[in-house]
Amino acid sequence: MSAHVSSIPSNSTDPTEPTGSPGTAHAAGAPVPPRRRRPHTPLNPRPSVPLTLLVGLVLVYTLLPLAWLVINATKDQKGLLDSFGLWFGKDFNLWDNISRTLSYDDGVFVRWLLNTLLYVAVGSGGATVLAVLGGYALATYEFPGRRAVFAVVIGAVAVPGTALAVPTFLMFSGMGLTNTPWAVIIPSLISPFGLYLMWVFAAEAVPAELLEAARIDGSGELRTFFRIALPLLMPGTVTVLLFSMVATWNNYFLPLIMIKDPDWYPLTLGLNAWNAQAQTAGGEAVFDLIITGSLLTIVPIVAIFLLLQRYWQSGLAAGSVKE
Repeated sequence: MSAHVSSIPSNSTDPTEPTGSPGTAHAAGAPVPPRRRRPHTPLNPRPSVPLTLLVGLVLVYTLLPLAWLVINATKDQKGLLDSFGLWFGKDFNLWDNISRTLSYDDGVFVRWLLNTLLYVAVGSGGATVLAVLGGYALATYEFPGRRAVFAVVIGAVAVPGTALAVPTFLMFSGMGLTNTPWAVIIPSLISPFGLYLMWVFAAEAVPAELLEAARIDGSGELRTFFRIALPLLMPGTVTVLLFSMVATWNNYFLPLIMIKDPDWYPLTLGLNAWNAQAQTAGGEAVFDLIITGSLLTIVPIVAIFLLLQRYWQSGLAAGSVKE
C-alpha cells in the first residue's frame, strides 16, 4: 500500500481542484468568453445611419462655400473665368491678391476694415454691456412693472430689424445724424435678444442665496456684481458678445440707408461697391479682389470664435457638479 502511494507523482493534482488560473487557461489556448458590450444609454447612444448622413450633408453644405472662397482667392482675374470653381488654377496668386486688395484705390479696403472694427467695438461692445447689466437687474431685483418689461422685450425680439430701418432713418435724419458713424453705432447698441438671453441666463447662473450671503457680509451691490455675479455670467456674456459682433459685422441694410459717404462704408458696403463697378460704364471689374476681400473679411470672425470658445466650454461644465 505504501509502495503504491509512493509511486504517485508528487506534482499530480486533485481532479476536484481547478486545473489552472484564468491566465494559464488563456495561455493554453482555451476559448476566451466574448466581452460584453456596454448598454446603449444617453451617454452611449446607438449609432444612427440616417442621422450621420444628415450631419454629413449639413457639414458639406456649411464648408463648401468656405472651400470655394479659399480656392478662388488664390486665382487671378483670368483664372476665375477659365478654371473649375472648386479646384485651384495654374498659378497661386493668394499673396499677390491680398497685397492688391489692401492697396487698391489708395488702400480704401483698410479704411473700410477700420470702420467695421469701430462699429463692432462700440456697437456690439455697448450692446453687450447693456444686455448684461439689464439682464442681471431684471433677474435679480423685484420691482413694479417687471412683467410689462418682459412683454416688451419679447415683443421687441419678434420684430425684425428691417421693419424698423425706415422709421430709424427718418428719426436720425430729423436729428441730422445720417451719413455719420453714429447712425450705425446707436441702433447697434440695442439688442433685445441679448437682453432676453442674459435675463434667462442670469436667473439660472446666479443663485439668490449667494447674493444674500454677500450682502450679509457687507458687500455693496456694485462689488457683488463685479466680484461674484460677473464671473458666473461670463459664458452668457461671451455668447451675447459674439452674436452682437456677428450681427454688426455682417450688417448691410442699415448702413446702406444711413451711409452715403464711401469713407464711412463698412466692409459689406465696400465690397458691394467694388462688385457694382463691373456694371457701370467704364468701371473696372475686380472680381479677384472682391473674393480675396471676402476671405479677409471672415478671418477676424473665425479667429474670435476660436479664441472665445474656452468660455463656452467652461460654461457647459459649470452645472455638472453635484451640490
